[in-house]
Amino acid sequence: MRALSTLPLRVTTVLTLGIVVLGMTAMGRTSVSAAYAAEKPVAAEKNPPGDIPDSQVFIDYASKLGFTMQVPEGWARTDRSDGASFIDKLDGVVVTEMAADQEPSVETVKAVYIPKILLSQRAVKVSAVKAADLPAGKAIRIVYTSNSEPNAVTNKQVRLENERYLYFKDGKLVSVELYAPKGADNVDQWQLMSQSFRWK
Repeated sequence: MRALSTLPLRVTTVLTLGIVVLGMTAMGRTSVSAAYAAEKPVAAEKNPPGDIPDSQVFIDYASKLGFTMQVPEGWARTDRSDGASFIDKLDGVVVTEMAADQEPSVETVKAVYIPKILLSQRAVKVSAVKAADLPAGKAIRIVYTSNSEPNAVTNKQVRLENERYLYFKDGKLVSVELYAPKGADNVDQWQLMSQSFRWK
């Protein structure tokens, strides 16, 4: 479960880091963020679950927020006012829309967006922030690993690998996050989903 992915840190318009930090002055939130940043990465599974099978069927998802993309058929869907999530066991796709004043660049993502991820997810290690040319236009691709939320019963965590794509058009910034246990082989499926994104 990635409950904190839906908090305001994730949907705030691109702002200076100072303003973002001022918005989190509540003691509880600050303590949680500090704990997440200090958390040690858990070891990756030797035989990680989470491979999306080659036989997986993908269906079109049309958001009322003004975009479409393909998502795995049969995954549990949760609609929110700012987007939707699609989850199957430890695999997930989270799509979020927010307002933005300008198109993000690699530099602004590193300066502003990455600190938000570091504070809102557990034991984050960013490995790449790059520009990407996709069918929907220019985008920013972020690659990182993180710890999952602890299992409610066993308290066990799983090391996750994540790819997040940022698409911008006409004052709208859409984040498409793909995640799975580290070591899962989802390269082709993630490429299919990221390239299927289209503005209406």
